[in-house]
Amino acid sequence: MNMGTHRLQWSLISRGNMANLDAVLEQLRNEREKAKTELDQLDRAISVLEGGGRASSVVTRRSGRKTMSADARRRIGEAQRRRWAKVKGAGQKRTLSPAARRRIAAAQKARWAKLRAENKSK
Repeated sequence: MNMGTHRLQWSLISRGNMANLDAVLEQLRNEREKAKTELDQLDRAISVLEGGGRASSVVTRRSGRKTMSADARRRIGEAQRRRWAKVKGAGQKRTLSPAARRRIAAAQKARWAKLRAENKSK
């Protein structure tokens, strides 16, 4: 909270505008909670950097042990690639047969002929 906000709040109180007192108190309490949270975060960061404690967000690696063998990672990777290939293969475009294309073209020509005939008669 900056100093301009403090001056505004105190000027409202000093003018006898007591109706805003509850709102000002609530805002001050909210600001105090925000500052408290920030201080807690800074304290945790400092303690981690000083080595006095470990924050839960800091990830540490196990030394010397692999959780999964290279062969297992390879097999999992291959299985995932097969799954993606199956998904991608399912969405292949289908092609229309020449007979179907001829039927669609004939229907479209008939629609246009009908439209032209209607416009001529108007």
